[in-house]
Amino acid sequence: MPALDTKASAEPVDASPAGSHTGPVEPPADTASGTDADATKLSPGDPGHRRIRLALFAAGLSTFALLYSTQAMLPEISAALHAAPAQASWTVSGATIGLAAAVLPLAALSERFGRRRMLTVSMAAAVALAMLTPFAPDLPTLIALRTLQGAAVAGVPASAMAFLSDEVRAKHLVGSVGLFVAGNSVGGMSGRILTGWVTEAWGWRAGLGSVALSSLLCAVAFALLVPPARHFTPAPLHPRRIAATVRAHLGNPLLLRLYAIGLLFMTVFGSVYTVIGYRLVGEPFGLSQGLVGSIFVIYLVGTLASATAGRLNARLGRRGTLYLGIGTASTGLLVSLADNLAAIVAGLVLITAGFFAGHAVASGAVSQTATHGSAQASALYQMSYYTGSSVGGALGAAAFAAGGWAAMVALALGAMVLAAGITLYATRRAAVLARAA
Repeated sequence: MPALDTKASAEPVDASPAGSHTGPVEPPADTASGTDADATKLSPGDPGHRRIRLALFAAGLSTFALLYSTQAMLPEISAALHAAPAQASWTVSGATIGLAAAVLPLAALSERFGRRRMLTVSMAAAVALAMLTPFAPDLPTLIALRTLQGAAVAGVPASAMAFLSDEVRAKHLVGSVGLFVAGNSVGGMSGRILTGWVTEAWGWRAGLGSVALSSLLCAVAFALLVPPARHFTPAPLHPRRIAATVRAHLGNPLLLRLYAIGLLFMTVFGSVYTVIGYRLVGEPFGLSQGLVGSIFVIYLVGTLASATAGRLNARLGRRGTLYLGIGTASTGLLVSLADNLAAIVAGLVLITAGFFAGHAVASGAVSQTATHGSAQASALYQMSYYTGSSVGGALGAAAFAAGGWAAMVALALGAMVLAAGITLYATRRAAVLARAA
């Protein structure tokens, strides 16, 4: 998959109208165009460039496969462990809460011990815990193991984008981030399809075991492919300095908007894909567990949307791409209301495309916008993003139990309305600043 070398990869997402800026943009100190530091980083054609992209693709694939490994089999877990949807959904929400809680501390540790080392250790710990989950004797134990697994997985998103920012030239960064996000989508798809069919044949415990084995292969591939870090300089741990950096990021209106948009997009995605299995195994569809898992082949749409986010940015501007993502996902939610399998599939395609386009834009923009403390900036985005997944999964399951699919859609549409409001506010504010300039 080629790198996306567009203007979106060289400029941070800001509050200006689509395709324009309200003032000068200060690039990161070590990635400004023309600096010696940036010139020595990886670019297409360099021996390590392809390796780092493939290694991070494997890491992204493993992350989403592990993090959401129970999602496709929730109806089976509910039946086997006598749990309501709202209870079983915590096997997903617990993992994302664990990730959200651990991502900032692990990002801080990556500044001291290195992004590459953090990625390696995190993947190893997550796979080890994955080997234990099939043997959970009851639902509380399963939720506890999944929460620990989420905390272990947190080292990947805590370090991945900062690692790429350290090692890849600024103008090729969005393409590399897009491939990492594409790995998320492939992992989310393959993990759910695999667990769906294995669960149908041998039960949910075998399904979890299959994901553990596939993630072990990804971890081995990562360890073999990832090149040495050439641009990382260890920094001592200074809790006060880290706290000051976090406060500075939280005081940046642009970063706050990006964090909120990531949370809201993931609220929609988490609610839809947590609940969809329950809808499809019930009437009038009555699909088998394997067929429900196969629905997640739609994640390939996310791979395409992530990889083309840079081109969309170049054509529509960043907020234009966000509007497109919001509109696409909202249209998909409305289409999915029909009690027709083809309409549901079409709706999921639109929801998935809109989500991954918005996420790729927002996550890439965070790395580019932060002029210092990039690991903390990315970690705060991941905290918001996975908090949205936890909220979406829990509230989506509760809404579905209370009012069916229509209630879940109403919840998700509310999140998209809020995301559109944030983007519209940014557009209007930028227009005011432009007129005053």
